[in-house]
Amino acid sequence: MLGQWGYADVQVTNESAEAVTLCRRTQPDLVLLDLHMPPPDGLELLLRLPAETRGVPMPILVLTADDSRAARRDALRAGARDFVTKPFDPDEVGLRVRNLLQTRGLAASLRRHRDELEQRVARRTEELELARLETLERLALAAEFRDDDTGEHTRRVARTACLLARALRVPDPDVERLSLAAPLHDVGKIAVPDSVLLKPGKLTRAEYQEVQRHVLVGEEILGGSGSPVLQTAAEIALHHHERWDGRGYPAGLRGNEVPLPARLVAVADVFDALTHRRPYKEAWPLDAAVTEVLDQAAGHFDPDVVAAFATLDHPALLGPVAG
Repeated sequence: MLGQWGYADVQVTNESAEAVTLCRRTQPDLVLLDLHMPPPDGLELLLRLPAETRGVPMPILVLTADDSRAARRDALRAGARDFVTKPFDPDEVGLRVRNLLQTRGLAASLRRHRDELEQRVARRTEELELARLETLERLALAAEFRDDDTGEHTRRVARTACLLARALRVPDPDVERLSLAAPLHDVGKIAVPDSVLLKPGKLTRAEYQEVQRHVLVGEEILGGSGSPVLQTAAEIALHHHERWDGRGYPAGLRGNEVPLPARLVAVADVFDALTHRRPYKEAWPLDAAVTEVLDQAAGHFDPDVVAAFATLDHPALLGPVAG
């Protein structure tokens, strides 16, 4: 009958024990099921058959000679979508089959529409997140250009921090988040006056305090976001001048109290600052800069991060960042 009505790929079995496997393999759009069969019977199969196929609810039409109210009630309660008693009218069964398939088709269409909407929302959210990050990165570069005319410092720091993270076996998703967050570590410099930031000589106590404010400004710019990347960026901006021995700023955190992303960026930031010229200093030789970082293990820096730093290709850290 189903073939005469134009339905394709009709699978049948007289062995009820095969029904569950058959449904999982063929992912049918509709199941027609008797009730009184050798074990497992129809009611048991109603409970064992998959509720969905191809991600859409799968309708089950019960065809049975049992016309009792109890049979109808039990079948519908167990998950049947429709119930027809034998002997049945072929035209009526055909209409019920068509209606159930149309309902499933509508459900499939709604599912596709929902998935498309979710994908659009996800893409739009990603686009907005990238736009926000790009805006903040450009703000960070604007601040950095004032004492680094190449604008490469933030990118080099992020690259080195990620290499340190991988050496410490930090999970890949956290490394990816660090790569986006680390370039924003000095965004608070935008609030430091040129007369202080570009001063060639030694800073006064008041000027040094002005420079220290950049971590608070950076956290204020980046903080309060629901974005995991910006949350990490705010954490780094606030704490990348903390020290392992507790003598850093702004909070004087000690040891593991300092968040790991900030500990990674601290090493990367100091190494890059030492090896590149700034208004107040010339670039250090590479060997001297490496020695300084290694000597600061358990003082300025996390010893584990310094041990990871010792394994890196230090000359490669000085070059421009690709991409």
